[in-house]
Amino acid sequence: MVSSTGDGHIYVVVPLVCWFIDNTQGLQLVIAVATALAIERPVYLAMKNGFKRRRPPEVIPGFTGFIEASDRFSFPSGHTSAAFLFATLYCSLVTVAMAPLVYTWAILVGLSRVFLGVHFPTDIVIGAMLGTTAALLAISITMK
Repeated sequence: MVSSTGDGHIYVVVPLVCWFIDNTQGLQLVIAVATALAIERPVYLAMKNGFKRRRPPEVIPGFTGFIEASDRFSFPSGHTSAAFLFATLYCSLVTVAMAPLVYTWAILVGLSRVFLGVHFPTDIVIGAMLGTTAALLAISITMK
């Protein structure tokens, strides 16, 4: 269940709800999320298809994951990258008071991907770094 919260729905719904609640701050979040994803997704895809790291069930003898991944390669974790991207933007632009909860969620999304057997721990670490970096770049671009 935790992993599925990182599938992408939250990255559309929460910014739109924030926009509905607070026109200015919510619009900033919508624009920042769109900008960050426009930075992060191409880099993520280039890394995933460039490194072509096989997933744990393909390289660990006798290992079987709990789910089948939607694509072939594992590095970096897109779920983790997007979760950290969103956590960084939400805590930076909406409320830092939610940081412990929001970052705990992002960490759990990453850990769930390892638990489910579709990622290695390093996929998660680099995914978190990629998402955070894309979010910080988006903030610097959109807040000028």
